Amino acid sequence: MSESDLLHHPLPVADQGYARAERVTRENSKSFYIASALLPRTKRRAARVLYAFCRVTDDLVDKGGDDAARDLQQWRARALASHPPAEDVLLNAWYGVRARYRIPTTYVRQLIDGIGRDLTHTRYATFEDLSKYCYGVASTVGLMAMHIIGYRDLAAVPYAVKLGVALQLTNILRDIGEDFRQGRVYLPQEDLARFDYSESDLARGVIDERFKRLMDFEIARAHTLYIEAEEGIRILSRDGRLAIAAAADLYRGILDKIVLNGYDVFTKRAHLSKTEKFARLPALWWRVRAMP
Repeated sequence: MSESDLLHHPLPVADQGYARAERVTRENSKSFYIASALLPRTKRRAARVLYAFCRVTDDLVDKGGDDAARDLQQWRARALASHPPAEDVLLNAWYGVRARYRIPTTYVRQLIDGIGRDLTHTRYATFEDLSKYCYGVASTVGLMAMHIIGYRDLAAVPYAVKLGVALQLTNILRDIGEDFRQGRVYLPQEDLARFDYSESDLARGVIDERFKRLMDFEIARAHTLYIEAEEGIRILSRDGRLAIAAAADLYRGILDKIVLNGYDVFTKRAHLSKTEKFARLPALWWRVRAMP
């Protein structure tokens, strides 16, 4: 089905689908729920449908068990079919969002395939390899969100890609312990070797000077990506800049929390409290308002 066909296809926009997306977003990502609340109503609802679609896709792999590959393939077929399944209210809402905002099908395919890599890849040799994974599971989401937010020109694309990598790298650093227990090590093997930190150290949850230097190295890399991505916010539509800036800033705050937690990513989950999240918004509003 072409993008033109999708645009003009009479898709039912199910209120139940939007309601489900609202619940999925609120229950799974407080940061994105707060950030998306800064959007105008129509874009806010669409952004939450996008989040819910991505969350459901990700859960098929993370919580799918032995049938995960089969379930993901079936979901992929339904998500890319010419007509949304009548019984799936979320996909009906998602089809409506895709049509309204002309979200390229290429990004949808890349997202699903990127998430599917978790079924076959559990290690990454270099940061370049990891960046490709981050593009698939996170940058694609930013590129789709860019169509919902609106943008001035395609110069926004590389910034959206960098922000996606920064967000996913933040996820990876926060969830090192949890991911290892699931058999996955996202930290590049070249970086583990650089700081002489082994997977046996990961297994034992060793937090020593080697691990702290490793984490400082990765945290600095993530901060650099956030800084470089911020330039792209000014290319977005004005009514969406604050929401994207907030999503980036709230996630970036997790990096500081990791340090404040003594780098313990094995027994503690770094996060900002609701009070801390709202406390960051006024200064962020002024900074975004000052953008040319």
